[in-house]
Amino acid sequence: MKKIITNSEKQTFNVGKKLSKSLKGGEVLALSGNLGAGKTVLIKGIASGLGIKKPVTSPTFVLMKVYNVKNSKIKIKQLVHIDCYRTSGKDEIEAIGALDYFNQPDTITVIEWAEKIKNILPKKTINIKIKIGKLNKREITIK
Repeated sequence: MKKIITNSEKQTFNVGKKLSKSLKGGEVLALSGNLGAGKTVLIKGIASGLGIKKPVTSPTFVLMKVYNVKNSKIKIKQLVHIDCYRTSGKDEIEAIGALDYFNQPDTITVIEWAEKIKNILPKKTINIKIKIGKLNKREITIK
C-alpha cells in the first residue's frame, strides 16, 4: 500500500502522470472518493502520461469513453474511462460492453465510483482511494 499527499490539483494530476509510467497494459484501476475528491484529475494525469492529447472529461452521462493511445514506445493502445456514479450497477456496465476491456493487454481501464461494481471487478484490480483533507489536500491511497 502506498499513501501520497497532494496539496493542489496540479500535484494530483502529476501523481496520475507518474502512475501511468508504471502501467504495462491490462490493469484495471478502481477509483473511489467523494464528489470533488480528484478522481477525474488523477485520470487526466494518467491520460497525459500515456500521451493522450484529447481533452479528458468524466463520462458521467455516457458512462464510458475510450481514448486511443498513439505512443509507439508503449504497447498500451487505449485508455477506457468508466464512471459508475449514475449507474444502477453491474447490469448496466455489462450492457455497455465495459467488461470486454477488463484485463486486455493493450488497454488500461480506469473506473470512477468503482465501489458500485466491486463484485464484478477482476481480482488483480488496483484500488485507489482519494480522501479530501483541509484546504486542497488530498490523501491518495494505492493498493
